[in-house]
Amino acid sequence: MNLTEAVEEYKKAQKAGQKELRDLTARGLNAYPAVLDELLPDISQHSVQELPVQEIPIERIIGVKSAGRVTAFTAGFLPLLDPDTEFGTKWIALCGAHLSEVGIRDPITVYEYLCDFYVLEGNKRVSVLKHFGAATIPAVIKRVIPTESDDPAVKAYGEFLDFYKHTKLYSIKLTKPGEYAKLLAFLGREKDEDWTTEESRAFSTLYHRFREAFSSLGGEHEGLSPASALLKWLEVYPFSKLSELSSTDLKKSLSGLWSDVKAGEPVSVQTMPDEDLKPKHIIASIISPPKAHLNVAFINQRDVALSLWTLSHDQGRQYLQQALGDKVTARSYFNADNPEIAESLIERAVTDGAEAVFTTTPSMLRPTLKVAVKYPKVKFFNCSADVPFSSVRGYYFRAYEGKFITGAIAGAMAKDNRIGYVASYPILGVPASINAFALGAQITNPDARVVVRWSCLMGDNTEDLAGEGFSVVSNRDVPTMDDWYLKYGEFGTFSVSPAGEYTPLGSPCWVWGSFYEKAVRAILAGSLDSGKAQTDPVNYWLGMDSGVIDVNLSDELPDGLRFLAENLRRSLKNGELDPFKRVIRSQDGTLKNDGTVSFTADEILHMDWLCDNVEGRIPEYEEIRPMSRELVRELGVHKAAIPPEKEAAK
Repeated sequence: MNLTEAVEEYKKAQKAGQKELRDLTARGLNAYPAVLDELLPDISQHSVQELPVQEIPIERIIGVKSAGRVTAFTAGFLPLLDPDTEFGTKWIALCGAHLSEVGIRDPITVYEYLCDFYVLEGNKRVSVLKHFGAATIPAVIKRVIPTESDDPAVKAYGEFLDFYKHTKLYSIKLTKPGEYAKLLAFLGREKDEDWTTEESRAFSTLYHRFREAFSSLGGEHEGLSPASALLKWLEVYPFSKLSELSSTDLKKSLSGLWSDVKAGEPVSVQTMPDEDLKPKHIIASIISPPKAHLNVAFINQRDVALSLWTLSHDQGRQYLQQALGDKVTARSYFNADNPEIAESLIERAVTDGAEAVFTTTPSMLRPTLKVAVKYPKVKFFNCSADVPFSSVRGYYFRAYEGKFITGAIAGAMAKDNRIGYVASYPILGVPASINAFALGAQITNPDARVVVRWSCLMGDNTEDLAGEGFSVVSNRDVPTMDDWYLKYGEFGTFSVSPAGEYTPLGSPCWVWGSFYEKAVRAILAGSLDSGKAQTDPVNYWLGMDSGVIDVNLSDELPDGLRFLAENLRRSLKNGELDPFKRVIRSQDGTLKNDGTVSFTADEILHMDWLCDNVEGRIPEYEEIRPMSRELVRELGVHKAAIPPEKEAAK
């Protein structure tokens, strides 16, 4: 390349830089490279490790060590100064060297902080290579090790360091704790497994293919993370597909998941149903016009004869059919007892004409998502409390409201202030139910103590508690509105006589049909999507005010307690009572509420602590019986700390 051609290249780069400067300024973003000295004013307080020369991804170079000549470049390291300046002259010379047989060979020197790079020496080399679209550049790396803290970014970086130790990969940057472990699980790799150079190169090559598809859909322009997008994609497709799909098919597969890629986290919790049955805007009525009839499918993990959970949802289907008559055709599919069968049944339901599909256990979320991305016109719902995808809506109910009422009953009936409580699993919402029960008990008995056992651990907890002399025990909730479930001690709260006889008192009960009716009416009216952005994940967590949770009260309940329970139920249904708006301390003495504020729905759903009048603790994943671990892995209150399982071939 001669001098004239190099000057022309500089002018092209400068023009692109001026455009980038205008665009970033107009968007209110920093138009110049970040400055590490401004992020870390005293770098000497941190440990710095020097790594040998290696190729680093040039797109990860986001700034400079010191502010010196930071305004000579844009944030993307495009030049801004005139070509006849000393800066321009040196840039032009480097440009000529790059396109000659000599090339740019000398490594730059960078500081690395939280996986990003800041140039100490070699800014113009970076600028030239970025202008020509180079993917990597050789560099001497000075790695800054941040001080340990609870900052999620610092925790994620600690996980990166372990990942890097075994892979030597800088090509993928994840920013949330647990994501590197999740990536390794998707790849079928062990955490401490060393990668060969060839394996690392193969990963980088396939990830580059994915990034090309991601970029072609405008991912970077929308401020999205390609690494996070890959994790979303791997929820549906095996990593090997990156080498099997054509560029067009890869882009198509990612496009089908694009709304999920754009979906924000943490998941927002919607505590009311879509009540407005008419679209709010004329545009919404055109996009989602009212329907005269809807085909609805229910996919169940087991059969009604073997599972009360399945029976309760199938009764909900019957409730829906009876409520809407010829406006709906509702069909159930059973025995989806592994992901492959579940996916097949969901596919069959869509083939059979289903326009809305409800999968009734959290374990079916992944199969539901796999089918949902293929059929964007079908509405998909999964019975789960924390669904981070816009393609599938989550739904679950606020059982803690009913537990608050039965707690008040238990406190009044306990003869020695001690109440037994059998909790199900350490999953989202369960600590809230335990706490609400304990707070309810304090209303009628300020000295009440709730002793918690877990059905997911070994032992017959109900019999054990009765045998230990507890006069009142709370067992699992009644699955349906049928009050006969209260009579046998396997469900609800009951008193125990000295002779060991059980007398039912009451229990929260699930009214699935009420939710199904509300959801289907909203779909029929075309209002389900009218108030939400297309990319927003929707998770319904509904309560008594929506009619989807109620309390069955036993005929054996004393009249005074029935009066109290009925008034508590009425107040909860009317939204006049907040069980958690009171002074609350946790078991370790921490003040959780001074009595003046209300917890958000998200705070209640994600409670991972117990009140100070509760005895017992939340069990660890390793303590839980193997048959219970699948659900805890999906919905556990500490699921982020559970090591992901390696993916089998999908």
